[in-house]
Amino acid sequence: MWFFMAILSAFFAGITTILAKCGIKHTSSNLATAIRTVSILIFSIIIVLLSGAFRDIPYITGESLMYLVLSGLVTGISWILYFKALSIGDVNKVVSIDKCSVVLSMLFAIVLFNETHNLLYKIVSIVLILIGTILMIHKRKGSNSTNKSWIIYASLSAVFASLTSILGKFGVSNIDSNLGTAIRTIVILIISWAIVFFTKEYKEIRLISKRELTFILLSGVSTGASWLCYYYAIKYGIVSLVIPIDKLSILVSIMFSYIVFKEKLSYKSFIGLMLIVTGTILITIFA
Repeated sequence: MWFFMAILSAFFAGITTILAKCGIKHTSSNLATAIRTVSILIFSIIIVLLSGAFRDIPYITGESLMYLVLSGLVTGISWILYFKALSIGDVNKVVSIDKCSVVLSMLFAIVLFNETHNLLYKIVSIVLILIGTILMIHKRKGSNSTNKSWIIYASLSAVFASLTSILGKFGVSNIDSNLGTAIRTIVILIISWAIVFFTKEYKEIRLISKRELTFILLSGVSTGASWLCYYYAIKYGIVSLVIPIDKLSILVSIMFSYIVFKEKLSYKSFIGLMLIVTGTILITIFA
């Protein structure tokens, strides 16, 4: 079941990027992040109620709560940076850098959780994914990404995203993963809206078109579904296997970026994508 959940997580995560990109054409990325977090929280709470996970609340230890709060904090920062990069750069390049977080996440899993089985294959996979990511960033002629600041935002997003998985693993070790997701989402909600009020971007809410608002909310629902599947998978599965499967969401994002935004891959980018996929499949087989 955890393997199937990891695949579903990848699909929903890939759809999320496309929906979010459609929702931030004229809307601030910070404001969009805050709004979509509301829909994610509602989605998470419904699942907690339906699954009966709320019964675990009295059993949450101080240590688990600390890790969940930290996980929510780094996730919130990662989201803000990611959607800022997405509002500036091309989808296929932003998601490529973001997926580089898999390299750090897998290294953390090997060191912290002692997942050293077939270590050589894992190292080869990491190298393939890293090289593939570098090739994916290759600038394609005619690209609309003239503002290079997206590279900085996307890179920082990847760093924080790599910490999310590890902290999340510690946080849901003794409680239901659905409840853990809801708690983390509350933290993200507080962070994102605090930034919106600090920057006074809340004044732009009335200017958001119904079309973009719909896409923003749908991206939140998709993210919620991806999260619930993902944290179920890392709770019951092998972290160094779940993480790369989840990162296959890049295939979904790039496929839809071509269909929706007409973003084509260059020859080098295509080779990079194949290396990322090969590395992911390799580690999936030998994990």
